[in-house]
Amino acid sequence: MAPRRLSQPPGRTVRSAGGNTTRAILFPIVLPIFLGLLLATLLAYQPAWHGGLLWDDDGHLTRSDLRSPSGFARIWLDLGATQQYYPVVHSAFWLFYHLWGDQTLGYHLVNIALHAFSAYLLFLVLERLSIRGAALAAALFALHPVHVESVAWITELKNVMSGAFYLAAALAYIRYDGTGRRTHYALALGLFVMAVLSKSVTVTLPVALLIVQWWRRGRLSLRGDIAPLLPFFAIGVAAGLLTVWFERTLIGAEGAEFSLSFAERCLIAGRALWFYLGKLVWPAHLVFIYPRWTIDSTALWQWAYPVAAVAGLAAAWLARHRSRAPLASLLFFCVTLFPALGFFNVYPFRFSFVADHFQYLASIGPVAALSAAAVWTALKVNPGVRLTAAAILLVMLGGLTFAQARQYGSADALYRATIARNPSAWLARNNLATLLLQGEPPGEHVREALRHLEAALELKPDYAEAHYNLGTAFERLGRPDDAIARYQRVLELKAGQRMALERLAAILRDRGSALIQQGRSADAVPHLTLAVKLTPQSADANYSLALALESLGRIHEAERHYRIAAVNDPTRSAFHRGLGRALQRLQKREDAIVAYREALALDDRQSGVHNDLGVVLAQLGRMAEAADHFARAVQLDPSDQDARENLSRARAAVGR
Repeated sequence: MAPRRLSQPPGRTVRSAGGNTTRAILFPIVLPIFLGLLLATLLAYQPAWHGGLLWDDDGHLTRSDLRSPSGFARIWLDLGATQQYYPVVHSAFWLFYHLWGDQTLGYHLVNIALHAFSAYLLFLVLERLSIRGAALAAALFALHPVHVESVAWITELKNVMSGAFYLAAALAYIRYDGTGRRTHYALALGLFVMAVLSKSVTVTLPVALLIVQWWRRGRLSLRGDIAPLLPFFAIGVAAGLLTVWFERTLIGAEGAEFSLSFAERCLIAGRALWFYLGKLVWPAHLVFIYPRWTIDSTALWQWAYPVAAVAGLAAAWLARHRSRAPLASLLFFCVTLFPALGFFNVYPFRFSFVADHFQYLASIGPVAALSAAAVWTALKVNPGVRLTAAAILLVMLGGLTFAQARQYGSADALYRATIARNPSAWLARNNLATLLLQGEPPGEHVREALRHLEAALELKPDYAEAHYNLGTAFERLGRPDDAIARYQRVLELKAGQRMALERLAAILRDRGSALIQQGRSADAVPHLTLAVKLTPQSADANYSLALALESLGRIHEAERHYRIAAVNDPTRSAFHRGLGRALQRLQKREDAIVAYREALALDDRQSGVHNDLGVVLAQLGRMAEAADHFARAVQLDPSDQDARENLSRARAAVGR
């Protein structure tokens, strides 16, 4: 489509030496703002510089199987290769791994620098639109503590990177709107694609641009305003549909937690809007995981939130003839938040309907409007007073950000801070318990983990992960019966859940082995049979069951389980020896010889296997070979009286 040239939007202009009119955004003025934003942001986030990995960071950082050039190709071509299909972000993670490996400092500094750069781009956008308070808005955006979750959490590189592309695309499109140049349009479209491939929440950009155009001109035209954005809308719709499918199919955003009616989703949306506005205006008690609201469409008081939101928009609409700015700001806020308001399933809704990082871009609307209003109100105030007030506000916000960033220094600190502010955060309790269970040796930290897991299960009785971790805690505290009960509960909640199956089978196997050592093979068989049923291909479970069955004289059954063990783990000499022994007792001597030789091929220094093999060879009349193995057995273990007697008989038989 042919681009259209529009008149230059109102704003400050200067005349260059050559006589051309240009924007008065000159580097002697802008560079200090950029450097100031960068320095202030780095200082405010200093506690997070050396922060460790949090919650799902290890799932986003590049896995070992994706670190090669072919792995890089999979990031782009295989939808399931990464935790989410954001190939631009995961390409960046791939590059970062090759630059500094697993050192987290580099990841954090990139997040912080991108956030500062986004604040600078916001300044340029607002300046381009001739909105008052551009520098103040950029500083507020950079230092507001509500953004700590997006900046201090490595996983949220997708937020800060997509935000930078989003604002750069907006700046390029606004320039296209003023110049009509195809290069500006192509640049805007390309940057938008990069934003969408970094995080799909940026699909709201074309609607945001229409809101800006309406605010500037008071109307929208099909050809001049809407038509140029149709490619943006097409890309956005495709990316949005892909994300919805991905969240449901591959991430698991479905089930009982997401069974919400349309009315309930409206209640969530209305309450969330006021929640986010409240945290922007009064950023107190910020939490990594907020309490999950109980939504009840029959409770009239809950409808006050969406009704008040609609009333606010209606009031701004009625006041549009005096100023379009309030309505434009609110529309931008609502539209940019829309993907996270509850109408689409996203995995975090499992434990909370709101999160600070959801409003990273949406906050721009209120921040810009409040900054412009503050500057306009303070025009008649002494400049020194204005600067002092602004400095005090920014220092306060920077201090809050600094304090909030300290919570992101480690996973332990983050989960403890979350539990302190939101005791109902069952996810944080489970994750903290997981960290505590990694400590050695078992001690007070395991008992603390036990307390958090029991609290988590009081809050969410069907939480399979907590049942599993509680089973692990019981194991480490020497309470196998309690552990078994928890693993069985996991299997009830998640049929076939692999980790629970393996842990339950391991406990049953250990109990069965202990009973065998006590001479109670009959008691061991039920435990070991269940272990094999849970993990049919487990070599250890099959071997232990075979031992018990053999001691009970059930040789045919023992032979079958020895064979399964040897097939599934052919590197264990004991499995082949057990198979050989069973085959020998079943009179399958040639097969027994093969099994014994396989055992000796793995470990030739087993006197018992040499003796067993010698016995089978002697039974087949192959006395010379038998004598050699008996001799080797005696050489390895001179105290083996059976081997010495067998050697004497074999030598006598061959006339030695």
